[in-house]
Amino acid sequence: MKYSHQSGLNPERAIQFLLCGVLLLLAGAVLAHGVVGKDAEFLEQNAGRALSVFTYLGAKHMITGYDHLLYLVGVIFFLYRPKDIAVYVTLFALGHSITLLGGVLGGINVNVYLIDALIGLSVVYKAFENLDGFKTTFGFQPNPKIAVFTFGLAHGFGLATKLQEFALSDEGLVANIVAFNVGVEIGQLMALAVLLVIINAWRASGAFFRHASAFNVLLMFAGFLLASYQMAGYFYAA
Repeated sequence: MKYSHQSGLNPERAIQFLLCGVLLLLAGAVLAHGVVGKDAEFLEQNAGRALSVFTYLGAKHMITGYDHLLYLVGVIFFLYRPKDIAVYVTLFALGHSITLLGGVLGGINVNVYLIDALIGLSVVYKAFENLDGFKTTFGFQPNPKIAVFTFGLAHGFGLATKLQEFALSDEGLVANIVAFNVGVEIGQLMALAVLLVIINAWRASGAFFRHASAFNVLLMFAGFLLASYQMAGYFYAA
């Protein structure tokens, strides 16, 4: 896909959008990443099926989930073919769907701080991989597809912990959680579409490879910041 100045998106500004986005996400790290306000009130008071609302909440949670979005940026950063993007995004979606559904419906509980710290480290891992850190430092490259699926499992548990904070009604629970998961996938596709437009515009500008390493270093820093923030919460809560 080619972009021109007439397309409405200036390719030269694509990297600025991405960098500003990462900085905004970093700022969000100091805020609670959960279901709050009227959304929380609804979950506490709802009884029975509410498929459209749970779908909306799932999409909203993914779109506003800075930790999930940072990881998604790392996953697609060096993917060019639509087939490859589809494979990796599907593996990630499959992973987090398994643990989201299993965590809530199966009553599998994990510590919210530790799982969110692991999600932060997944961002670090992907940025390090994008920098060829494994080959350079250790002389080998772990299978990236297995890594994406595995971290997808971690992200799913992170999603599950947000719902497990509430006493959800048993009536219609399975349908509601499935709807929430569908919403998560919708939100992921919406975010993916925006990210691909920006990244492709950045590539078309010719500045992509000049700044790719710096961007992934920043991405790694963001992951460390998220993980550190959650670990501090874990020890403080203990």
